[in-house]
Amino acid sequence: MTAVKMVAEARSTIGMSGRPNPITREYASRHGDEYLRAGWCDMAVTYWARHSGNAKAVLPAGDRAYTVWHARDFQRIGRWHSGTVENVNAAKPGDIVFFDWGGTDDISAIDHVGLVEFSLGGGRLQAIEGNTDDAVKRRIRGAADIAGYGRPAYDDDWTEKMVRNLPMLARGDTGEDVETMQGLLLARSHPEVSISGTFDATTEAAVKAVQRWGRVDDDGIVGPLTWPVLLRVSDPLEPGAR
Repeated sequence: MTAVKMVAEARSTIGMSGRPNPITREYASRHGDEYLRAGWCDMAVTYWARHSGNAKAVLPAGDRAYTVWHARDFQRIGRWHSGTVENVNAAKPGDIVFFDWGGTDDISAIDHVGLVEFSLGGGRLQAIEGNTDDAVKRRIRGAADIAGYGRPAYDDDWTEKMVRNLPMLARGDTGEDVETMQGLLLARSHPEVSISGTFDATTEAAVKAVQRWGRVDDDGIVGPLTWPVLLRVSDPLEPGAR
């Protein structure tokens, strides 16, 4: 059971939209046709867990379509973290994050759920969510909307494996990994970057700025030295440090 596989499975469904869809159809095949067109954010988490071999860790009480029950499952086994800024900053890829649009940390008021892709610092994180505008999309969320998160009992070292599995990216590249990188640049105060999936000149300039801040070579290439800076897995050196 690994967070890396859970996140990879969620990424593979980005762009899925409408209902019924493969997620709601699979859930309905086990629990009844009323789920074909029901709200499907937690059905998506169930789908990702089952398809990545993480059902035991992510679904401690079995399939879930109702977010409140799912959050309580994590609370019962002592793996629940309320949505304080401090806790949000400590979120890890693969955590199951629950939202209350009313701005409380009350489990009974939870409205929505997603999967943490990255913690961004400052009480924010990037999540992959089903049933957001009736689709699977990436969203950047803040502690004000986060009721809390459950931490599945994965087996892997998420930091090392997540970074090791990220690709080298350079100007001209396209695709989902470029979108991920552009989302991180936006979260690093580069509003000039759009999540287009194309590594263009604007994106390259923002990458170089982040590299200078992180005290790595500002070559505009996002690789094993730059991903940790974008993810803030490692802090930049203090001036004069070696």
